[in-house]
Amino acid sequence: MRMYDIILKKRRGEVLTEEEIAFFVRGYTDGSIPDYQASAFCMAVCFTGMTDDECAYLTKYMMLSGDIVDLSALPYTADKHSTGGVGDKTSLILTPTAACLGLYVAKMSGRGLGHTGGTIDKLESIPGFNTALSPQAFMEQVKTVGAAIVGQTGNLAPADKKLYALRDVTATVDSLPLIASSIMSKKLAAGAKTIVLDVKYGSGAFMKTPEEAVRLAETMVKIGKANGRNVSALITDMDFPLGTHIGNSLEVIEALSVLRGETKGELYEVSAELCAHMLSGAKAVPLDDARRAVRQAIDSGRAYEKFLEWIRAQGGDARAAEENRLPVGQHTRQILSPADGYLTALDAEKVGYAACLLGAGRMTKDDVPDLSAGIILQKKRGECVHTGETLALLCTSDPAGLDAAEKEFLSGTVISPEPLQETLPLFITL
Repeated sequence: MRMYDIILKKRRGEVLTEEEIAFFVRGYTDGSIPDYQASAFCMAVCFTGMTDDECAYLTKYMMLSGDIVDLSALPYTADKHSTGGVGDKTSLILTPTAACLGLYVAKMSGRGLGHTGGTIDKLESIPGFNTALSPQAFMEQVKTVGAAIVGQTGNLAPADKKLYALRDVTATVDSLPLIASSIMSKKLAAGAKTIVLDVKYGSGAFMKTPEEAVRLAETMVKIGKANGRNVSALITDMDFPLGTHIGNSLEVIEALSVLRGETKGELYEVSAELCAHMLSGAKAVPLDDARRAVRQAIDSGRAYEKFLEWIRAQGGDARAAEENRLPVGQHTRQILSPADGYLTALDAEKVGYAACLLGAGRMTKDDVPDLSAGIILQKKRGECVHTGETLALLCTSDPAGLDAAEKEFLSGTVISPEPLQETLPLFITL
């Protein structure tokens, strides 16, 4: 078998066999297939696409290229994956909620990059929280507490890591089969039997329209089912940031407010719906029953108590969370409304970059974020505002970024004389 023939076959739009795809993944991973041939393969996929079977095979062999977490000894294993957004702290809410309902959540998450946040950075804003557990400690905590979140291991789907780095410099990132296979190879390698996908659309998401998000979600669901997993998906809105707090420590503070029953709204609704799908899928209970169970777990305070137990188990200072002593940047600035009207748009991507300018995110993988920095929104989408009213509060440890962050935030703000017209639902079940 020759890589030249595989490239030519895919360039002609023909369907590759499982053996041909396995040959490519193994060869590129071990270095016997060079970058220039892998680049040609990716470009051919960009132009001619892949069938559902081809996507499933590509995902399978990228998953098998490295470590696979074995969760077979645990019942009711479940995980959630978000395609990324601004203010998306649902994992902090649904993880303890799922655990107190008898699910086992063994989750590997990433760090933030660009305008999208990362769950690991958020958790590390809790003093002492350890995101680098050994495999043995990770599994033991999942067994005893029901939940653990750690950073992704270096050998989880290494073929994907290598291929993504190549796609990033060869203009082949935005290929739906390659995106779907990349995401699902890591999720499948993480071992959960039930996986719920939160596929976002809008200005702050990778997929800009609901139609694009649906296509990606459908592809990933098919991949997961073809590889023996129970997979479902929700399509959720990321035109506007999720919740009111953007930035690592600030997002933990907001998640705690939801878990304590102090805050409802969109963040509560999205988190509860995602968790209900996890519970329904893992335990095969009717979705409406799962919804009621999830809401009762949050509203009763059980999920909050499980959150504190989880934080303590992973070395975090739970009292800092209980006593609202998480770090918040001491340099602040109010962003004031420049006009009377209605807040009809707040570009989530621009808000995310404004938070980065305050130090909350990374523009390169080597940047060290200011975990106390971020933005607290004071007005909701569609709300009436008046000139001089506070739209948001900027927080940072370094005041040097305040001017640029304010300018970036306001560039994505639209205040209209007319109220907001009808919007799409907060989430759509696939």
